[in-house]
Amino acid sequence: MATSLLISCCVLICLVGCVYAQSPRAFFVFGDSLVDSGNNDFLATTARADNYPYGIDYPTHRPTGRFSNGRNIPDLISLELGLEPTLPIMSPLLVGEKLLIGANFASAGIGILNDTGFQFLHIIHIYKQLQLFELYQKRLSAHIGSQGARNLVNRALVLITLGGNDFVNNYYLVPYSARSRQYSLPDYVRYIISEYRKVLRRLYDLGARRVLVTGTGPIGCAPAEIALKSPNGECALELQRAAAIYNPQLVQMIKGLNQEIGSDIFIAADAYRMHMDFISNPQAYGFVTAKVACCGQGPYNGIGLCTPVSNLCPNRDLYVFWDAFHPTERASKIIVQQILSGSPEYMYPMNLTTIMALDSMT
Repeated sequence: MATSLLISCCVLICLVGCVYAQSPRAFFVFGDSLVDSGNNDFLATTARADNYPYGIDYPTHRPTGRFSNGRNIPDLISLELGLEPTLPIMSPLLVGEKLLIGANFASAGIGILNDTGFQFLHIIHIYKQLQLFELYQKRLSAHIGSQGARNLVNRALVLITLGGNDFVNNYYLVPYSARSRQYSLPDYVRYIISEYRKVLRRLYDLGARRVLVTGTGPIGCAPAEIALKSPNGECALELQRAAAIYNPQLVQMIKGLNQEIGSDIFIAADAYRMHMDFISNPQAYGFVTAKVACCGQGPYNGIGLCTPVSNLCPNRDLYVFWDAFHPTERASKIIVQQILSGSPEYMYPMNLTTIMALDSMT
């Protein structure tokens, strides 16, 4: 009996060891400037973050192509999960064993629609990102074999962030844009949601099995929109209305897609609610302002780009917004904590910690 008990204990120890000895999960990132980790630095585009003071609080204290004073949301998720930061798909360093970490395909300026961000010239639109994902998988297959590549992609965590630019840099780019003449706002939202569904379905077809989908944040509260569209310093109402229509429909679309597939592949992150918590009451989170950007010029530091000659706040941790559109590293940390452990009002149908626990048992 003692021998039997000893064997059972050894088996249990081996099983637990196997769970923890699994190779680290790969991480893939798709989307726009909120999650771009430097791809646009390799492109002939005006949507760039390759100058000081971008990166001032990154470990190297140098610009990295991230639209942040430091780390961005994908970096912080990697850090929390004990993963290496993903390299941009355009980086020449993404070879050999680095392929096993995953890759970042995001490109600042893009949207769900191909005509979003046309003014930025050469950016990696979402279907091009998916084509690059296919090419990445071929490179990975050459390195670890086709079955190994398939397993790595199926086990991977995926983050996709799209939608904001389809309003800011398309529908509302100019007072009478081509899209606003073509669609009423509710019809436009239905259209981009239907197009987004095709993108997510394509991700699934390419092997993605755990996909975090962030909704659109409170785009009307960005310093750029307050500076340009708000007469009283409050969040721009029309852009807030757009986000309020878009986000619930995104969640419903995700629910329907999961039901069609028969599994909780897609996880909705309510970025609007996450941001509004500290925009509504910045002092409760240790910020001094949610209206004025740390880096910029003009009203609310919301005009133009963040450059070496811009106004620069001395303490980035006190600001919600780093530049006219993007959160500071500290604001991003709060968002990532909600992604990790947020309740169902923030994360549907489950948060990232629950995902990781469930997946460790399979």
